[in-house]
Amino acid sequence: MSPEGQAFTIFCIGMLVLMGVGMNMALALVLTGAAMAWVLGFWDTQLLAQNLVAGVDSFPLLAVPFFVLAGELMNAGGISRRIIDMAQAWVGHIRGGLGFVAIGAAVLMASMSGSALADTAALATILLPMMRERGYPMETSAGLIASGGIIAPIIPPSMPFVIYGVTTNTSISALFVSGIVPGLVMGVGLLLAWLWVLRDLDLPGETRQPLSARLRSTARAGWAMLMPLIIIGGMKTGVFTPTEAAVVAAFYALLVSLFVHREMTLGDLGTVLVRAARTTAIVMFLCAGAQVASYMITLADLPGVLTGWLGGLIDSPRLLMAVMMVVLVVIGTALDLTPTILIFAPVMLPIAVKAGIDPVYFGLMFVLNGAIGLITPPVGTVLNVVAGVGRLSMHAVIRGVNPFLVTYVIVLVLFTLFPQLVTQPLHWLR
Repeated sequence: MSPEGQAFTIFCIGMLVLMGVGMNMALALVLTGAAMAWVLGFWDTQLLAQNLVAGVDSFPLLAVPFFVLAGELMNAGGISRRIIDMAQAWVGHIRGGLGFVAIGAAVLMASMSGSALADTAALATILLPMMRERGYPMETSAGLIASGGIIAPIIPPSMPFVIYGVTTNTSISALFVSGIVPGLVMGVGLLLAWLWVLRDLDLPGETRQPLSARLRSTARAGWAMLMPLIIIGGMKTGVFTPTEAAVVAAFYALLVSLFVHREMTLGDLGTVLVRAARTTAIVMFLCAGAQVASYMITLADLPGVLTGWLGGLIDSPRLLMAVMMVVLVVIGTALDLTPTILIFAPVMLPIAVKAGIDPVYFGLMFVLNGAIGLITPPVGTVLNVVAGVGRLSMHAVIRGVNPFLVTYVIVLVLFTLFPQLVTQPLHWLR
């Protein structure tokens, strides 16, 4: 076997073994990358260190810590709760109303934080106790909340889009715009799936709130509703870049939390910053470790190998896209979204571009597929968050998420078969 083949084999087997023993994903990437360097004859500790630094030495990646901070400030300052209260006021009285509240709140919060884990944790913390109290089946409720949480990587601002754009040198602004309509389609899909699930559920109705109460709830959420308008409007008009938009979002959330809602004090800021720093450290360490593995994958000419395997499909873009989506679905069962982007996006994108596939459309589909992987067993990071917050077994959450997972797979298939569903709105919104 050639050194390149040995390196690829070591990467695949090494990642499976190290993940199987429970090793941290970032550290596993560094170790497998180092093993590949040894096999390829590029062993140099300085080279490894340089790639570790290069993985996080990027101005656009500064958006990540600030979007994380914005999400933490939203949760600590009562912004997330006010969004849920507003949704509850308008649709909570409908049979199965808390499910509709979860979907509406998920879409609204997705347009503010860009983090699936942060949105899911906030939704689960507030809504799961309410659903349990009102007799909702916990399995289905947890599955719905988990499914709503993964809309965040699609609707701008999106941290995965930032990471994808930096990794593949794709316009982050274009990626943000491309996610608006697909994110709304995901929300509509969840609504239809929830209506389907409701047929077999016997749930009590809620008291309809008067119009005055609904308007008061909407007014209390007004400051929160301004955030996506400021972020998306600012980027659309060129007032600030996606990286600067993250800073604006964090600063806006801080001002609203401290001086408008006054549910957070300066003393609480330290705790919020620590939580945001921990999450940021996890993401950045993943970026650093993936850069080592990605560099060695490039030296092993894995893109060329894949091009050879898929060469016969270059003339059939739709079939090529379908095959790559199936591959990514399989990868998503084992890998988290961020390492999937960092490792496979630079490998797959050149093949897609060679076949004439729009790079922005491919980026949207790549991130959408990876987001679905967040609720796909056996790993399913978002499933673990919901299970932990709701004190439910992982098996129970997996059973509850199945109808919504099927819905997302149908959406993915539709976008694959009919790319114009993504590209045409993107053309209109640009």
